[in-house]
Amino acid sequence: MAILVTGGMGYIGSHTCVELLNAGYEVVIVDNLINSKLETLERIQKITEKTIKFYKINMLDKQQLEQVFTENSIDSVIHFAGLKSVAESVNMPLIYYRNNLLSTITLCEIMQKYQVKNLVFSSSASVYGIPKEVPISEESILNVQSPYGRTKQIIEQMLGELYQADQQWSITSLRYFNPIGAHDSGKLGEDPLGEANNLMPNITNVAIGVRKTLQIFGSNYPTMDGTAIRDYIHVMDLASGHVNALKKNMKSIGIGTYNLGTGNGYSVLEIINTFEKVTGIKVPYEVIEPRPGDVGICYANPIKAQIELGWKPTRGIEEMCMDSWKWQVYRMKADISKVQFSV
Repeated sequence: MAILVTGGMGYIGSHTCVELLNAGYEVVIVDNLINSKLETLERIQKITEKTIKFYKINMLDKQQLEQVFTENSIDSVIHFAGLKSVAESVNMPLIYYRNNLLSTITLCEIMQKYQVKNLVFSSSASVYGIPKEVPISEESILNVQSPYGRTKQIIEQMLGELYQADQQWSITSLRYFNPIGAHDSGKLGEDPLGEANNLMPNITNVAIGVRKTLQIFGSNYPTMDGTAIRDYIHVMDLASGHVNALKKNMKSIGIGTYNLGTGNGYSVLEIINTFEKVTGIKVPYEVIEPRPGDVGICYANPIKAQIELGWKPTRGIEEMCMDSWKWQVYRMKADISKVQFSV
């Protein structure tokens, strides 16, 4: 029996595949590679010393996606696939609604047809929008600020109604906060095709010389140093959360929603200072205007996941920074080797 991981070549999906393989599961990946690289498959297999069946598929193509279910004995699905840029979704809302909603509907239709009713859905803390209070619990008011976040909220609602119509499903939605870090081998990490949008890849790009200066968006938030506070969580802790959710689904039917975060908030400057401490590398930065809609303080209440999923993050901020740096160095060396080989 295999676990289908949609979007399994992406940042969180690829690390979850490593955790699944290490836990003894067979893994099948579906990904269209529009924001990921085929080399990720090789990296996963080298780390785990196991093979993965991979399909390059657009999940809007129902016929191709159904072929995955006919050719494999799929037991459960972890659904990461989807467009994920908040800023891009504001400029291209229809593309986000079409891709994220229809791909999920197509997936659920096929799952229902083949009686595969075990689903872990990759949601997001973006459904909370600008929180009225912190820490944020699963019962906090949803105040979505972007089309991307709205697609996550709509899918959660859709999955809830699917369960109400057919209570043989076991569905878990995971709302995670700010993943950073990389596999501790340094051989797998965040590797977007385009320009990095997240804090840590931009820090490591400055540290290794790809960029001259890090931009900090705003320094007048009501925090101890004026920079925004987020709940940063190591990507491998996040990956283990998906495995725990999968195990819970396999034992019982029902539907649940969980925050995956550490419950601790770190400011942008705290992340920079910690990175400089563990690597010994100075990261020059400049403060610019805050981005519209950015939240000053945001961190999770993760107690529900700890109690019901038996999950708790184990890696601290220093590991997040060091593992991110190891991955950046490895990736840079790999890129240099490619250039030398091609010459």
